[in-house]
Amino acid sequence: MSFGQAGFAALLAYVAGLAVIAELARRARRDDSPADHFLASRDLGVFVLFLTLYATAYSGNSLLGYPGEAYRRGFSWIMATGFMMSIVVAFHLLVPRLRPVAVREGFVTPGDWVRHRFGAEPAGNALRLAVAGLMIVALANFLFAQLKAMGVMAEHVTGGIVSYELGVCLLAATVLFYETLGGMRAVAWTDAGQAILMLVGLSALLGWLLIEAGGLASLSEAVAAVRPETIEVPSTRERTNWFSTIVLMGLASVVYPQAIQRVYAARSGRTLQRSMALMTFMPITTTLVVTLIGLAAIPRFTGLGAVEADSVMPRLLEEWAAAGPVALVAAVLVFLGALAAIMSTADSVLLSLGSMLAEDLLGRAHWDAGATRLGKRIAAFVMVAMAGLALVARDVTLWGLIELKMELLIQCVPAFLLALHWRGLRAGPVLVGILAGSLLAVGGALLGEKRLAGIHIGVVGLVLNFALAACLSLRRPR
Repeated sequence: MSFGQAGFAALLAYVAGLAVIAELARRARRDDSPADHFLASRDLGVFVLFLTLYATAYSGNSLLGYPGEAYRRGFSWIMATGFMMSIVVAFHLLVPRLRPVAVREGFVTPGDWVRHRFGAEPAGNALRLAVAGLMIVALANFLFAQLKAMGVMAEHVTGGIVSYELGVCLLAATVLFYETLGGMRAVAWTDAGQAILMLVGLSALLGWLLIEAGGLASLSEAVAAVRPETIEVPSTRERTNWFSTIVLMGLASVVYPQAIQRVYAARSGRTLQRSMALMTFMPITTTLVVTLIGLAAIPRFTGLGAVEADSVMPRLLEEWAAAGPVALVAAVLVFLGALAAIMSTADSVLLSLGSMLAEDLLGRAHWDAGATRLGKRIAAFVMVAMAGLALVARDVTLWGLIELKMELLIQCVPAFLLALHWRGLRAGPVLVGILAGSLLAVGGALLGEKRLAGIHIGVVGLVLNFALAACLSLRRPR
């Protein structure tokens, strides 16, 4: 059996398994309320919560985009591990203060916090809509990236038996099916299995690459021989960009709607604390591993273009599968792990999109069962739209999509982190700051000025955002 045929058989078995989990999750539901569908009745335990946080954080961007960026940049991309560690650090600024309020008030969406904190002020409703709008645009971008990654992975690993287009449509339909049927419960249960597959698969692939290369030192020498510039000491501008990316990734990831909703969904504060403690070690076991995989691809594949570099992971799996029957089985498991990571992020994003569009934008109450039905219909519409976009817009790198999404999300940070720690912050100034920062970030992207002296334009926008929110709040105290 060829790798493509084995990959195709594994893909079909995997999709069937997800359908079974969806049915089990449907039978386990307690009612039709938004809290049950979108938050699994706030009853996720330590093990499942940790694995769903992990599977959501490490997505198609991580498993295809990060190796692709490591292939393009070389050893300077080793700092990606620091980017992911900054997320864990920043979460400790948010979770201890947000969770008690969320439990007491019964929050379901991120907009519930904005409504609670600023709802009594004249600009409170406009601020809630602005935050929800930015988050929804960022989530739509995120979903598009996952669908694109699904198509790339399915096409390469099945040897073309499943085309890019068919892979996008088939897997998008699968995610929509089990998310609609089982809600957060199905998402969390599938994430748990997907996370385990991803951990085992990545470790096995890296082990094979290092053995084949003769160790890390030999791998470094091979990379230097092919592309000497990839081992050079980074320039001052590159190091500045490292710092900027740490700020961008750390702060923007804190306000991921799907991450915030998992804070709401934890069984208890202690459960969440233990899950976050386990997440501390994941950058080393995942981001560092995928970075080394991308570096190992440099001497194996020469001359790949910017977009082609995002396919180094499936290309490596094809080579590995040719090494023998055992390697074939291992490569298929890695394929399932990578695909699982992509789908686990897509389902979480879709769940958050449905809940936010129904409640934060359309104003349905979080105790209204009708919001659940509306959220499901909206999620279906969004999935079809993003799948259609993924079919026609293939010439964009996954890391480029990550940066664009983060530069929008980071503008929401003052409405959460600053508002949680400063009672004097006002809705009007926060709204002015968000609009100014977002216009600067979007304007820079449209003009092609993505960085200023190595600093992301979105981070510059956040500085302006913070300054306006703080200064205007001080001038007009509550």
